[in-house]
Amino acid sequence: MKICMIGTGYVGLVSGVCFAELGNSIICVDKDIKKIANLKKNIIPIYEPGLEELVKKNFKSGRINFSSDLKSAIHKSDIIFICVGTPTKAKGDEADLRQIFNVTKEIRKYLNKFKVIVTKSTVPVTTGDDIEKILLQKKSKKYFEVVSNPEFLREGEAIRDFMYPDRIVVGTENKKANNILKNLYEPIIKRGRKYLNTSRRGAELIKYASNAFLATKITFINEIANLCEKTNINIEDISIGVGLDQRIGSRFLRAGPGYGGSCFPKDTRAILAVAKKYKIDLSIVKSTIKSNDKRIKILFDRIKLILNNKINKKNITFLGVTFKPNTDDMRESSCLKIIPKLHKLGASISYYDPSGKKDEFHKYKSVFFEKNISLACKNSDLIILHTDWDEFKNLNFKKLVKKRDFKIYDMRNIYSPKKMKLAKIKYFGVGR
Repeated sequence: MKICMIGTGYVGLVSGVCFAELGNSIICVDKDIKKIANLKKNIIPIYEPGLEELVKKNFKSGRINFSSDLKSAIHKSDIIFICVGTPTKAKGDEADLRQIFNVTKEIRKYLNKFKVIVTKSTVPVTTGDDIEKILLQKKSKKYFEVVSNPEFLREGEAIRDFMYPDRIVVGTENKKANNILKNLYEPIIKRGRKYLNTSRRGAELIKYASNAFLATKITFINEIANLCEKTNINIEDISIGVGLDQRIGSRFLRAGPGYGGSCFPKDTRAILAVAKKYKIDLSIVKSTIKSNDKRIKILFDRIKLILNNKINKKNITFLGVTFKPNTDDMRESSCLKIIPKLHKLGASISYYDPSGKKDEFHKYKSVFFEKNISLACKNSDLIILHTDWDEFKNLNFKKLVKKRDFKIYDMRNIYSPKKMKLAKIKYFGVGR
């Protein structure tokens, strides 16, 4: 099939190249001319395992191309995917849909025959209705059908999640549009993956509800971890014991920093804004957001306790600063608030992250990026394992650190407390 992907960010680029890998003809469109030029040179704007290789392969084969010519891309395509950003508004919790609606007006200008227009961006309930109204202002319904097809891609696992999804959700009550989308996803459905056809509004809410539930699950286990620390119980045992219940499941039951990234913080706030519009009180989601916001203070207070409230002139190392491994995404990462607090109290902070140096820390005089683990840890008083990248999982800290009395705060519970005790390392985890 001939497909136009509007937006070459995380969702647009990953979805576009995966559709190309399935044998479709893809044009990824972006108004950022420099980004398009870079993509043609196989310079990828995001860090995602396997993405660079897949783009190179499909660009070379001619199945995917990159352009800033939206008119031409629309004319050549049968399906148009809208994959632009929907950030939280500067004031309030609502999703900012300006990019969605601006793109819709551009699409409207260039519709020359029937197209299926699909929102892959995460949008509030009734956004599809609003898109349809904008199109109908100047185009007849015979030229389009608006469908919701939300993405469920985890950063760091996006290609696998696209090719082997838990489910494919397509929101439309139009049989023609549904058949087109079902044919598009047929190679994935044949692998035994579930295809759910629902209403457009239903698909929009499935995405928000899924993310709100997963955020709640993370927050729940973090609160139980707080209780474990006071009662001398290992949170790992609780996570396993609870997760073995098939009604609950083990995923997203790992205690650690609060949830972050581009989805959960934004989407939990946005679903509250939708609920408020309809005068519905989503008290559980409200509590989830409140608890996650408190998580920063809990982690920071623990750091102070570990260092006996003596932060000034301490050398603190962060191993990993992204919100999760296998991504370069810093959005809503816990360290964005913790590091400035430690800096303000006079700490000297070194950090190493496999995804590279971060612009977010340039303004702090005593925050330094080191090019490897050894340099980052060499003079540490405290090592904070913030992100569970694989290369942090089998370290010999005694060889890495010069000082004898260094401490480790393992925010991801990567290491065994028993082994650390045997190695005579002062070790602190989360919920144990």
